[in-house]
Amino acid sequence: MEIKTLQIFTDYVCPWCYLGQARLKKVISKYKINSEIIHFPLHPDTPKGGRNLLDLFGCSQEELNQKNSMMSKLMNEENLEYNDREYTYNSRLAQELGYWAQFKYKNDDIHDELYKSYFINKNNVYEIDILLNAASRAKLPEKEAKEILEKRTYKDVIDKHWEYSYKTGVTGVPTYILGTSYLVGAQQEQNFHDLFVKENIERF
Repeated sequence: MEIKTLQIFTDYVCPWCYLGQARLKKVISKYKINSEIIHFPLHPDTPKGGRNLLDLFGCSQEELNQKNSMMSKLMNEENLEYNDREYTYNSRLAQELGYWAQFKYKNDDIHDELYKSYFINKNNVYEIDILLNAASRAKLPEKEAKEILEKRTYKDVIDKHWEYSYKTGVTGVPTYILGTSYLVGAQQEQNFHDLFVKENIERF
């Protein structure tokens, strides 16, 4: 039987993607299914130095505190570390690094490390040194990582991911597409189980 592929549209600066990945991990390992990350442009116009969330959301400090408090509670339930956010950053280079790591080295750890760089360490994931630290923690060759980032080796690939996202009609992340079915948002574990059953995915 053909092994189906779950497409995961995601962005490293999306807290719901960080949360959704943790929940999906608990489920997907129990099924005979492949997964493919499609890098999505959540805030593609974010300056290299980042953007204040008060400006992005158009909200007050009190409202931002409430958002962070709610997110902290959800992350804590999944045993995920999370520090209150004040800024978002341009994730384009992080996406190029993430694609390289998975495409060339079949390395999934880079995704966790990039999420940690932003959501735990509150680092700017557009800075080369930050990205190289993430690559090093994922046990990837730092010299090669620096080269592909400086040469923008995978720029065209990520362009195609963005184009595919628009063409597919994805407007928010995380979005999960499997066969003719899809889910949007950080789903509960049971929803992933239901999706896999609906699409006749075998269990191990």
